[in-house]
Amino acid sequence: MNEEVKSAARVLEILEFLARAPEPVALKDVVEELGYPKSSTHGLLSTLVGLGYAIRHEGDRYAINEACRSGPGWVGGEEAKLTALAIPIMDKLRDYLGESVFLGVRMRNGDVKHIAKSVSRQAIRYDADQKGAAPAYCTAMGRILLAFWRPDAVDEYLSTAPLLALTPHTITDRAALEGILANVRREGYAISDQEMVLGGTGVAAPVRNRAGQVVAVLNLGVVTARFDESRKRMISGVTAGARLLSTRLGYRLPKEEQAA
Repeated sequence: MNEEVKSAARVLEILEFLARAPEPVALKDVVEELGYPKSSTHGLLSTLVGLGYAIRHEGDRYAINEACRSGPGWVGGEEAKLTALAIPIMDKLRDYLGESVFLGVRMRNGDVKHIAKSVSRQAIRYDADQKGAAPAYCTAMGRILLAFWRPDAVDEYLSTAPLLALTPHTITDRAALEGILANVRREGYAISDQEMVLGGTGVAAPVRNRAGQVVAVLNLGVVTARFDESRKRMISGVTAGARLLSTRLGYRLPKEEQAA
């Protein structure tokens, strides 16, 4: 077996091992399980992380990217890479604030698709299913993505999307929503306070790529009572996390944000 074929086989065996593992594993665990040299195993794991197929957690522990389990993730792509870069940041933010953290991207119709989450360890916590779409008009994630989308696309979305009152707090008036989106662009974060689910509040911030385009959104899903108690800390935490993820994607922060 030549070296290229051997490396390809080892990559597949590492992926299979990560897929079987119930929790993130250390480099030594992979070496002991598969019997590969430590240096080459580390190199292969780093390659898988760089391509988005694996995620490096705190403490140099590795796990398969969950996006790879359900089909499309196996072909790589921007979402897989984005998730791989985001998960360590999301885990740290969850542990720092004690709340659930979500990563989302815009769907073609303007609504939001969750692509990753790091769920709070608190007994009473906010969680959401990653399957399906979340409406953009009444969620913090969606408002970020709408605020930094093309004006013509936003106009079409607000004209055609069913703006339903999902709770007594849901804002459905178009003029009011346009005012909210203007505030989001100015302030750099969005809040949805019990508009999607009673008792749940979301606060989100934009994630930018190297070109400065908003390609994703980082969001805290919070039990409303706890958000009311720690509003400033949570806004500061999620905006800092989104800035860090943006820099990992190659975005260069403006000088005023670097000093923040």
